[in-house]
Amino acid sequence: MVRLLKPLDYYQQKYGTWQYGLQKIYLLLEKQHNRGQEGGGIGAVKLDMPPGEEYIWRERKEGAHAIQEIIADVNQQIEQTDPNILNDATQSKLHLPFAAEMYMGHLRYSSNSNQQFSVMHLHPFLRRHNWKNRTLLLGGNFNLTNVDELFEYLTLKGQHPRDKVDTFLMLEQLGYRLDMEVQKEYDFIKLRYSNDLAITQKIEEQLDIASFIRKSEFMWDGGYVITGMLGHGDAFVFRDSKGIRPCFYYVDDEVVVVASERPGIQTSMNVKEQDVKELTPGTAMIIKKNGNIKFELIRGADKHLRKCSFERIYFSRGNDIDIYKERKRLGETLTDSILKSIDYDVENSVFTFIPNTAEVAFQGMIDGIKKKTKQNPHTEKVLIKDVKLRTFISQNKTRNDLATHVYDVTYGSIRRGKVDNLIAIDDSIVRGTTLKQSLLKIISRLEPKKIIIVSSSPQIRYPDFYGIDMSKMSEFCAFRAVTQLLKDTGRQHIIDEVYQKSKAQEHLPKEQVVNYVTELYAPFTDEEISAQIVKILTPDEVDCPVEIVFQTIDGLHEACPDYKGDWYFTGNYPTPGGNRMINKSFIDYYEGKEIID
Repeated sequence: MVRLLKPLDYYQQKYGTWQYGLQKIYLLLEKQHNRGQEGGGIGAVKLDMPPGEEYIWRERKEGAHAIQEIIADVNQQIEQTDPNILNDATQSKLHLPFAAEMYMGHLRYSSNSNQQFSVMHLHPFLRRHNWKNRTLLLGGNFNLTNVDELFEYLTLKGQHPRDKVDTFLMLEQLGYRLDMEVQKEYDFIKLRYSNDLAITQKIEEQLDIASFIRKSEFMWDGGYVITGMLGHGDAFVFRDSKGIRPCFYYVDDEVVVVASERPGIQTSMNVKEQDVKELTPGTAMIIKKNGNIKFELIRGADKHLRKCSFERIYFSRGNDIDIYKERKRLGETLTDSILKSIDYDVENSVFTFIPNTAEVAFQGMIDGIKKKTKQNPHTEKVLIKDVKLRTFISQNKTRNDLATHVYDVTYGSIRRGKVDNLIAIDDSIVRGTTLKQSLLKIISRLEPKKIIIVSSSPQIRYPDFYGIDMSKMSEFCAFRAVTQLLKDTGRQHIIDEVYQKSKAQEHLPKEQVVNYVTELYAPFTDEEISAQIVKILTPDEVDCPVEIVFQTIDGLHEACPDYKGDWYFTGNYPTPGGNRMINKSFIDYYEGKEIID
């Protein structure tokens, strides 16, 4: 979100263009375009537009290049405008759609693969009203785990939500509470004023943004950062009390900027790391129409913050100074396990990384090898990524075929004839599709003595329900491995018992649900599960030993001490809704009801 704090002609005079805010929102979006987006959108609100003139604009498009296409459309309108208008900020604001003081932008990364996707699911969402102070533009980074509860709550209030998607429901709930807040202000102010225009102005000045957020969010179970803009000019940003989703902001006397990642703000605004602040969990930053900024406690930061560790391992760009250090440390903490797997034979080993997100962890791994052995390990860029896509966000029916062609190898990078061990580090192993369908096959063409795949994250054992597309039990290679181990060792009864326990609590309130799926993993060591993962992922044609070395939970917490959100690996979900969702996911798996893309 970008909120200009000066009139447009200020930026025209200082920066030579009124498009300062538009350029910043575009740059911010491009700096965060690293998650395999399937669409995006931009919204804008103009302050103090005369009646009869549009004051709120929104454009959304599907596809990986949505933002570029939207900006291209906006620029085409600008280029076709009379230069006399274009060079006059006041006239531009009157005639051009996105000549505004307030901007909201969003890149959609699918968080629910079962959901039917269309352009209507792209942010920002817009709730129009004849009164500007009841018009709401909404966008954010979030997933709710209790949409059924929220849907029922709204319908019992007499509303008719047109969709069960969490964004629609949040918009309707916030809109409902906004209406109530405006009505409360109206009833109070009308006792002192009789002129309706004066009453409206007073409502906009006195509207308690924190109040209508507080009366809405008490029901939300999940991880979220939401941004909102009201038609009359107020804006807000709110972050969940456990800090599950990230949020950063920058403020000076000209602009307020909000984004999911700190480096995007640093680069876009050319400011230092310390100038960009992290929004405190459970707190709303509220920007009033007059530019006044205040921070209000909505729920209060949870004493046990559960900031998402997977944001640090993979999703956020690695050019944040803290994330860079954390990823290096993730690689370094694996040193002992790697050396053990190659029997400390560094001289006859080649180290590489699986591009592109594992490069920083690779640097940490190499530093660790140097420290431990006092040797300079042999490094090569063995793997080349040919296709710029992430197979774990593709449709199941095409994922296997895509995975076959994602990578290629640099021939001659290791000595043939099973002389060298080949150690390749990746950020994470989710489904294992790419390993089985592509990586292990093409690596084996180089004839290594042994292949060691290193994961800088622990075994991903459980679905995520807070914003990342990992939802079906059977998709996780760790889950497939442990269920196979249970069957192979005559312990099928444990799977049945976990099902019975899960089924028995199917209709309990979410606060009473226990994650019994953890009991499936209890009989086995991490090493036993890793060995079984190797069995199910290694193609028949690979004729050398293969080992997978996973990060440990202790190693994860050591590398990322402030990011305790580890539910993907431990099953320790941060909210009650997570336990209910894992309960449902396992029941669906056991009963064969998983929805296949």
